[in-house]
Amino acid sequence: MASEKPILYGYFRSSCSWRVRIALALKGIAYDQVPVNLLKDGGQQLSAEFKAVNPMQQVPALKIDGITLSQSLAIIHYLEDTRPNPRLLPQDPKKRAQVRMISDHIASGIQPLQNMSILKQMGERKTEWAQKCIVSGFQALEQVLQQTAGRYCVGDEVSMADLCLVPQVANAERFNVDLGPYPTITRINKALLELEAFKVSHPSRQPDTPAELRA
Repeated sequence: MASEKPILYGYFRSSCSWRVRIALALKGIAYDQVPVNLLKDGGQQLSAEFKAVNPMQQVPALKIDGITLSQSLAIIHYLEDTRPNPRLLPQDPKKRAQVRMISDHIASGIQPLQNMSILKQMGERKTEWAQKCIVSGFQALEQVLQQTAGRYCVGDEVSMADLCLVPQVANAERFNVDLGPYPTITRINKALLELEAFKVSHPSRQPDTPAELRA
């Protein structure tokens, strides 16, 4: 029912789950979490139980307002349409287009190429492959952000683009990508991590975070 608290199915380290957690936090939406461990039991996302929630067998999935949504950007768009404050998409058409462009650049052009399912196929070359994908994407992203950024990705207001940026920088750090060539990305990421919504959404502070990785 629409009055029930939303339920987020996710994984602490999942970039896509992290994006949605930030959106929920920014908009002040209380929710329950159901952890889906992508490694345990051969991958809990592959279970029949979770397939009934999301046939794509991926996280995140969000049960909200009587429907179940998957795909992080689709979820964020729904939250924006139904709970518009604070805005994650600017009213100005040009800035709105830039936010969508940067979000897609990361969510379609970088993250899927170094996703867990792809890295499994790469075997011993997985780190090399992830680094190559991230570096290629960040070279373009740095150039774009030099034109669009203020304090954050597009101007001085937090937007959907920022929700995509922070998890992707964390992925870059996990795979030991040198961030030196990307000063704009680094500056924006640092500013965002100072915001409370980004702190509480961080993988080190989730119910399913392993003890050794907790903040």
